[in-house]
Amino acid sequence: MADQTVTLISIRRKLNEYLRILKLTRKPTKEEFSMIAKVAGIGILVMGFMGFIIYMVLTELPKYVAG
Repeated sequence: MADQTVTLISIRRKLNEYLRILKLTRKPTKEEFSMIAKVAGIGILVMGFMGFIIYMVLTELPKYVAG
């Protein structure tokens, strides 16, 4: 029974922390959203390009080395 009480208290504390953070948030302005979208898009493109380069190195390079 004591374990359940401790668990309920810790859950309540966590929920209060989450609610406090949610109360501090606000909707981003158009400029902020645009900047976030651009940065995220650039990050996705960079990661995709790096993945493509790694794929090419691991699939095409062994053909030339062995051939």
